Amino acid sequence: MPALVNYRGDDEFYSAGSACSADSALFFSIGSNVDVYGPSRKRARISSPFAFESQMFEEKRSSIEILPEECLFEIFRHLPGGQERSAAACVSKQWLMILSSVRNTEIYKSESTQAGEEVCKSAQDVEMTTVDEIKEDDCEGYLTRCVDGKKATDLRLAAIAVGTATRGGLGKLSIRGSNSIRGVTDLGLSAIAHGCPSLRVLSLWNVPSIGDEGLLKIARECHLLEKLDLSECPSISNKGLVAVAENCPNLTAVTIESCRKIGNESLQAIGRCCPNLQSLTIKNCPLVGDQGVASLLSAASAVLSKVRFQALNITDFSLAVIGHYGKAITNLVLGGLQNVSQKGFWALGSARGLQSLESLLITSCRGTTDVSLEAIGKGCPNLKQMSLKKCCFVSDNGLVAFVKVAGSLKSLHLEECNRITQFGILGTLSNCVSKLKSLAFVKCMGIKDLALETPTLTPCESLRSLTIQNCLAFGSASLAIVGKLCPQLHHLDLSGLCAITDDGLLPLLESCVDGLVKVNLSDCLNLTDNVVAALARLHGETLEVLNLEGCRKVTDASLAAIADNCSLLSDLDVSKCSISDAGVAALSRGVQHNLQILSLSGCSNVSNKSMPSLGKLGKNLVGLNIQLCNLISSSAIELLLENLWRCDILYGVNTSVPI
Repeated sequence: MPALVNYRGDDEFYSAGSACSADSALFFSIGSNVDVYGPSRKRARISSPFAFESQMFEEKRSSIEILPEECLFEIFRHLPGGQERSAAACVSKQWLMILSSVRNTEIYKSESTQAGEEVCKSAQDVEMTTVDEIKEDDCEGYLTRCVDGKKATDLRLAAIAVGTATRGGLGKLSIRGSNSIRGVTDLGLSAIAHGCPSLRVLSLWNVPSIGDEGLLKIARECHLLEKLDLSECPSISNKGLVAVAENCPNLTAVTIESCRKIGNESLQAIGRCCPNLQSLTIKNCPLVGDQGVASLLSAASAVLSKVRFQALNITDFSLAVIGHYGKAITNLVLGGLQNVSQKGFWALGSARGLQSLESLLITSCRGTTDVSLEAIGKGCPNLKQMSLKKCCFVSDNGLVAFVKVAGSLKSLHLEECNRITQFGILGTLSNCVSKLKSLAFVKCMGIKDLALETPTLTPCESLRSLTIQNCLAFGSASLAIVGKLCPQLHHLDLSGLCAITDDGLLPLLESCVDGLVKVNLSDCLNLTDNVVAALARLHGETLEVLNLEGCRKVTDASLAAIADNCSLLSDLDVSKCSISDAGVAALSRGVQHNLQILSLSGCSNVSNKSMPSLGKLGKNLVGLNIQLCNLISSSAIELLLENLWRCDILYGVNTSVPI
């Protein structure tokens, strides 16, 4: 038996002693297609993309090279096994492309093979089979290949098709980007279609040279396709996607993004032909309108649970259809719908069809107002997660009205909703009738620190996580009031609140009775050691994660308090704080047996003197950040790397410090 090449289709080509060198210099780039004549009883075998100049092989040409491609095709389909075909594919690009055009159904099977004798391999074959081969043979269409950038070429896809065809079959293929000179075209995708009928997941990102012809081949050959992701594929139109919908009834997830030629016809075909569709994402497709959305939603089965529509030219009509027909939808994302008014979002909730909706995210939609938000709260009784981003017409009144009627709400997130004020936060905390567990306000610039007398408010006993992040005008007076309404907090994120001081944070720390677990105070510039010491004293027995990055007034005294009280601490970040060697030494003498991640980045007063302390801490550390610690020399870092070889250390060698 000739020497076999253990070829999988995911590596570059090597000659391995083949009759013809695999050096790419011997071959020309992809050129014009040459159609090959075939007898009437058979299809045309291949359209060869390679043109060979006769003078290159005038001196030495073996007899097999004279054969037409039709004959080579017949020879290749009679090869006894996958290894033989893989070895033949290594001979030349021409042979590879011919082999990639052979469908699995066209591979010749002898009578003994058909009777099941191929299971009993010869002893020689068994010896040459690797462990990896045995594992892959059992995959049955679950092998995964991902090609991107310069590696994304037709030859690469042809190699994958040949290499995986008999090794369990390709199940997932992702193509991201394309070679600028020899990019992926319909020819490469056709090779995948011919050799990989077991394909279940296909993802094409930014491949402008692939068009309808390649997708048509996938539709004709890969009937098991379950997930299709097309992003920035300008050459693919309704023709290709309709063919996939009509020939791949097992589709469960479809994502179409930035495909300018795909429109309503495709959505109609998906709704008509794909009864198993569970997830649908359509984003930035200018030809998609009300007709396509309405046809798909009205025809969709009871399993369509995840829908995402972003940057589409749809109107109020589409949202009314979603609200009426989306009975199985549990996750809904709506973004950048500039042609949808308040009436559309009101109809979304008032239609009362979204009875199963659990998660709703609305981004940059002017139609989201106080009136429509309340209607959504009333019409979606099982809504648990609500996120509003850049909804500029939602105010305190709408927010409070929403939380009053959303009886199942667990999580509420508002970002860049600038009409929300201090009263919106207080009203949300004191009026929610649900078991609200998580509340977040991010970059809401309308929240200002107003020291007003407020009536007695009911605390939100269910709240476990509070985030008020980068709301620049939110200060200590507001924080003191909010803190009294959140007695059961476990997670607290106040990052980027430059205006808060110790006086504002201390009441919140004192009111949390169960103990804080995760605290993020990064870039709270006015906090001092006093509040860190109080945090360590009051919550040291439960605190696991503490982030003090950028708190410039935090010094070694804070590390000493943490060392004495926080025995469960596993993640500590004191980057850009006023920490010195004394603080690191105090930390190493503490009770931090669980400390796994420590960040000292930008602590300019930490020097080589801290190396023994870091070595002691490093017994349990898995991550250490000492970037921009300018007083630590390169030799000290090398010693640290040697001693803490289990720890992932981030560092920047400072050449100005003497070795």
